[in-house]
Amino acid sequence: MASATTWCEENFSCPICLDVFNSPVTTPCGHNFCRTCITTCWDGQVQYKCPVCNTLFQTRPDVQVNTLISEMVDQFRSSVRVKEQPCVEPGEVPCDVCTGTQLKAVKSCLVCFISYCQTHLEPHQRVAVLKKHRLVEPMDRLEDRMCKKHNQLLELFCKTEQVCVCLLCTVLDHKSHPVVPLKEEYEVKTAQLGKIESEVQQMIQERKLKIKEIKDTVEMSKKDADREIADGSQVFTALKRSIEKWQDEFNQTVKERLKSTEKQVEDLIKELEQEIEDLTNRISEVKQLSHIEDHLHFLKTFRSLKDPPPTRDWTTVEVRPPSYVGTLRRSLDQLEETLNMEMKKLCAAELKRVQQYEVDVTLDPDTAHPWLILSEDGKQVHHGGQSKKLPDNPKRFTPNLCVLTRQSFSSGRFYFEFQVKDKTAWRLGVARESINRKGWIILTPENGYWTLYFNNDGLVFKDNPAVHLPLRAELQKVGVFVDYDEGLVSFYDVEARVHIYSATGCTFSEPLYPFLCPEFCDKGKNSAPLIISPVNQTD
Repeated sequence: MASATTWCEENFSCPICLDVFNSPVTTPCGHNFCRTCITTCWDGQVQYKCPVCNTLFQTRPDVQVNTLISEMVDQFRSSVRVKEQPCVEPGEVPCDVCTGTQLKAVKSCLVCFISYCQTHLEPHQRVAVLKKHRLVEPMDRLEDRMCKKHNQLLELFCKTEQVCVCLLCTVLDHKSHPVVPLKEEYEVKTAQLGKIESEVQQMIQERKLKIKEIKDTVEMSKKDADREIADGSQVFTALKRSIEKWQDEFNQTVKERLKSTEKQVEDLIKELEQEIEDLTNRISEVKQLSHIEDHLHFLKTFRSLKDPPPTRDWTTVEVRPPSYVGTLRRSLDQLEETLNMEMKKLCAAELKRVQQYEVDVTLDPDTAHPWLILSEDGKQVHHGGQSKKLPDNPKRFTPNLCVLTRQSFSSGRFYFEFQVKDKTAWRLGVARESINRKGWIILTPENGYWTLYFNNDGLVFKDNPAVHLPLRAELQKVGVFVDYDEGLVSFYDVEARVHIYSATGCTFSEPLYPFLCPEFCDKGKNSAPLIISPVNQTD
């Protein structure tokens, strides 16, 4: 006998209603009908005959249920139902009972922890004990959706402890904690994902811009290095073979500084690229998480979302081109007698270069000693001969006759000039912000002062010990150049275009202020003012 599942619907159809048999019965002539169909057919007849073969029966036949046909019809109906049920599609919950081709689950049982298709759900709709089980819309990973402690469905979210909880948890372990439905927290966290992705994208863009900025800086450094090497080559070529070794040393110094800068840039770019890679991976995690629509799975997975990768604050990171100020000069100092002419040319070029870092500064009256007189434009200061009644300002110098500028500098390079013409004594330079301004102070780098001092005894850089400097001619204008990051303070005779002195290896960790001290007027002999002069660059 062929299996019922291989037959078509016509083999199990009633000849009267033409539908699949319902309680099939058999007549004495061997034909099958639905019990209701044949009974209804014979109820209105006097003679009883078979509707198929017209066999006439003397009395109304007592039809019997055809057990075999009934079983085959049941198998056929089950086969038809299975075929009519859809197979599981991606993203849908499969039936846990189906073997072979899995069908789409229509319900999940929270007692059995099993999802059922329509066919395998039938016992839960028929058996009294199974009817008591709680059926819900299909869910995958049912065991993960149940509270391990109370065996209840996790359908709420505790905002205090950021975990999914069941209804019993809210009246026991999380009694006083605010809870919301999973869907509500899902929507909140989903909104956060968009913000996280936007922030990470912004961080990536900032780092890409930083890479470009660093690359531009190193390109500028290369040009500076090329120019410096070219200038040095002209000097050393003029001195021929006797100073070839000094040329090699000079070139090596410049290249090492450039190499150091390039190494710094390489390390920074590697670090930035690594941060970009980490942040890109984080975006991938965030995007992958944002595609999860299942509330519980999303919230559980969200807890495992890694913290943002540690990143550096790149807004404060800068690559400073190496400073070559004084490099060539220091090489030529060792051949001073032979190189005087070349040194003069070099110093002039050096001064012209540092003058490009000119800054506009004005004197701060709140810092000026009461005996000092400041011009209205804040560009001049001289000793007034008598003390003015001024507020006791903690920024004010007493008893030293000093004044600072309003402006300070905490990075980069800056240059300014002071006119000292007709003065017999003065002191000028830079000072750090935290200097002691009260009481007599020794103005040395150790105490936060980098200053040049002039009086009848000559020119001195105040240090411990003091550095006495040669004075070739009467000074009229002094230039001060500072490279904050290199720790360099240089002084120049502007009119003679000669380098006076450089303090190297300085350590700056706070803002620096231009510093002036016009000294006592000395009965009019030193009454000329100290003047902040505009830079006049000449060839």
